[in-house]
Amino acid sequence: MTDALHRPGLDDLYASPPPWDIDRPQPAFAALAAAGDIRGRVLDVGCGTGEHALLAGGLGLPATGIDLAESALRTARGKARDRGLPARFLLHDARQVADLGETFDTVLDCGLFHVFTGADRAAFAGGLRSAVEPGGRYFMLGFSDRQSGYRGPHRLTRGEIVAAFTGGWRIDSLAAATIEVTTAAAGIPAWLLALTRI
Repeated sequence: MTDALHRPGLDDLYASPPPWDIDRPQPAFAALAAAGDIRGRVLDVGCGTGEHALLAGGLGLPATGIDLAESALRTARGKARDRGLPARFLLHDARQVADLGETFDTVLDCGLFHVFTGADRAAFAGGLRSAVEPGGRYFMLGFSDRQSGYRGPHRLTRGEIVAAFTGGWRIDSLAAATIEVTTAAAGIPAWLLALTRI
């Protein structure tokens, strides 16, 4: 990752725990793990403080987390050390995931895809396609257009999600879900997307 791609303001998001950092995996992803859907080499894109990469590491899977917030990565590495889990955490831009030069069987995305629009969304989807093995899976948990108001990240529509993953993917499911946050007991309405690379 080049310095030009680093966004220093992202570190400010982690100056104190952000609302989405609940210090455990999101229940939707914990359910995927319990069902055996997280397997093989795992990549957590926009990993923040690492809970989902650590979830995979706890399953005995080789796990990598990438993010542009150095402060979040430091916290993630500390968690991995404290919990005795072998996950690795890299400063890297998810829009250039192909530049890792690796392929993965499972990619987890909690709260990243919904921040992308236009060319960034296309770059992310294209890079992701090249980094996932045929038969591999991508699971995305992102803000839904069912959320009222205008503050916060972009609210994804079903149509936007489907349009972003047309070539090289099969949509296995796209269902209403929730992102747990520390600021709202009921959580935030979300979409849970499951794709298979074809």
